[in-house]
This record gives sequence, C-alpha cells and structure tokens, in this order.
Amino acid sequence: MSKESIQEAIRKYEEKAGKRLNPKAVLFDMDGVLYDSMRFHARAWREVTSRHHIIASDEDFYLHEGRTGASIINVLIQRTFSREATEAEKVHLYEEKAALFNQYNDGEAMPGAADVLREVAKTGLQSLVVTGSGQKSLIDKLNHTYPGCFSSDKMVTAFDVKYGKPNPEPYLMGLQKAGVQAHEAIVIENAPLGVRAGVQAGIFTIAVNTGPLPDEVLLQEGANLLYPSMSALAEEWSLLVVSSSMS
Repeated sequence: MSKESIQEAIRKYEEKAGKRLNPKAVLFDMDGVLYDSMRFHARAWREVTSRHHIIASDEDFYLHEGRTGASIINVLIQRTFSREATEAEKVHLYEEKAALFNQYNDGEAMPGAADVLREVAKTGLQSLVVTGSGQKSLIDKLNHTYPGCFSSDKMVTAFDVKYGKPNPEPYLMGLQKAGVQAHEAIVIENAPLGVRAGVQAGIFTIAVNTGPLPDEVLLQEGANLLYPSMSALAEEWSLLVVSSSMS
C-alpha cells in the first residue's frame, strides 16, 4: 500500500473523529488475527449445527465471527426455529462446539502476527487482546505463543462483556483497560462484525483479510485500511505509525 493511501485513510478518519490519530495502544482480535484458528472454529460449528439440524452455512461462521458463542447460537436458533435459544441450548451447544474445536485446533500462530507484535513493541505501543472467545486458559496460551506480549489485565474476553461484538462494548472496554481514548488506539480485526465494533467505538480500524470472505465485506463495515495478511501489515507498520505522527 502506498504512503499516500495510508495518509489519506488517516486523514478521513481524523476528519470524522474530529481528533488527530495519536496511537498509544493496539487492540488485537485473536482468532484469525493472532491464531490461524478460524478454520477449526468453522469445522466445529458446522458439525454441531448439522448434528442438531440447525440451518447454517460455512459462510455464516465467518460472517458471525466475533460474536460470543451464546450470541451465535441464538442467531442460528432464531433462523431455524423462529424462537430464542434457551439458556440450556446456549450452554450445551457451546460446550459441544468448544470440545470439538479443542480436538481439532492445532494452535498454529497466524503467519506474520509475531512480526506485527514486534513492530508494535518497537514503536512503544501497548498490545491488548479483545476477543469474543471464552477460553479460560487464554492468557497461558497467549504467553506460550507470544511470550511477554500480553498480560491478563490487558485482555477483554467473552467473560468480561454483556453484549460482545458487533456491539462496540468490547473495544470500549479495551480502551478503558489501556487507559487511552479512541483516537489513541488502533484495532486489528479480521471479522466483519469485529470491524463494525471497532469503527463504532470510534477507533482507527485495520482489517486483515485472513479468511474466505471478499475484501468488500470488510470494507463495507468501515475498515479504515485493509491488508491481505498480517505479514503485509508488519511490513508497513512503521510507515503507518510515521504517517499518523505526520497527520
């Protein structure tokens, strides 16, 4: 991406926000950004929904990525049976899905994610995780993959929020935990609903299209910039930070 394109994206953001972009923290989504795990989430969801005769397609699991598990189940139950999911269904279906995901997931880091984290650290910005996941061992997993990059007090998970993405609540909570304002942060997301949440929180939002959805789906949700991979983002991180300081 050209320097001019990055500067134009920043200019448009600042015009809308009414404030200069002054990044101090980066809020990372997890699945599809830090881990190459969405294919396993989709496989697990597909098996559970098929087993329970719930109408769903592979595309659904990418389009609804970012929601809490309970929210995804409710959306699919509403579509299939024209009613709200019961609390028991939310618990049991998610437990089935989580068990399958843990069975399939190979824990592979997203290529280029470590490079982005190194670049973020070089530029002196905080790194936080804002995820719809409810894995209790999350911080141990992150510390194993990305030693020293994240701390438990700088994480937002499904356990912390009432609404979850696409509501801006998770990213607003991320701002609070980072101690920064919206124009002092950058969101990195791969999911349409995550992009929407970041944009609605007023944060400069970078989409990284690591899945099968068309770029346009992410851009329609308001992504300020779009990259084809975390590696591509890492290559231009310093240019992005320099451009924000020049705006």
